[in-house]
Amino acid sequence: MNTNEIILYTVLALFFLLFLVVQKRLTKIVKGLLFSLIVILAGISFYVLNLDDSKNFAFAKERLGEIAVTAKENVKKLSSEITIKKSVLLEANAINQLPELPRGCEVTALAMLLQYAGVDVDKMTLAEEITKNTTAYEVVNGTIYYGNPNEGFVGDMYSLEGPGLGVYHKPIAELAEKYLPGAIVDFTGSDFDTVKEQLSDGRPVWVITNSKYQELSDDSFRTWVTPSGTIDITYSEHSVLLTGYDEDYVYFNDPLTGEQNKKAPIDDFNASWVQMGSQAITYSN
Repeated sequence: MNTNEIILYTVLALFFLLFLVVQKRLTKIVKGLLFSLIVILAGISFYVLNLDDSKNFAFAKERLGEIAVTAKENVKKLSSEITIKKSVLLEANAINQLPELPRGCEVTALAMLLQYAGVDVDKMTLAEEITKNTTAYEVVNGTIYYGNPNEGFVGDMYSLEGPGLGVYHKPIAELAEKYLPGAIVDFTGSDFDTVKEQLSDGRPVWVITNSKYQELSDDSFRTWVTPSGTIDITYSEHSVLLTGYDEDYVYFNDPLTGEQNKKAPIDDFNASWVQMGSQAITYSN
């Protein structure tokens, strides 16, 4: 192995080590881009190592060095922009959903998020404006036919006397978009590190979990047949506004109690959030 080969292989090794070091701080998209860059560099290296012309080799090596410097600078910039802090605790005003909205945890948590972003709106206005799913509740031979919370609020938000459930992320994001056009970020389906990134950047996060803040057993769920398909729901469904985390706990404003920065074990909470579809919404600065 000659000197040029050693240089090129060293550069590739440094890039791969850099990828391993920062990958936990990066989003999936950035990870993919960085890994693709490493593959491209490997291809260039293979091409360069098989060149016979010394001038072409020198030119290619120079270009490779320039790419390496630029990529290293960009990775450093990106990783610093999305650094996950060890702990975060934001001070967002807590709002109680009761007594007016016994099933209104989702719009109440949204009111907290929007108010933190500087929007003057209250829970009752959001309760009126949220899209409603008006599918009637019906039980036929033990099978429940009802609405889909992915399409709108299901049931009576103002009373527990009749059937009902709540609403999921899509209608909430659509309503939030009315107040912060172009700024709402629905990152449902992401991992919990993405939630931490938003909190680390100073933005609370609207989420769906359950009232026990831990993974539920299978018998806690019921199957509904809706006009758009079959879904599994739990009457323990709950929405809160995440305000922080540390090594052991996650912190949130609880609409059901009106408590600010309530805490739950972070691993249990994460499991409950994932079980409910990893639903999460915030806004961009």
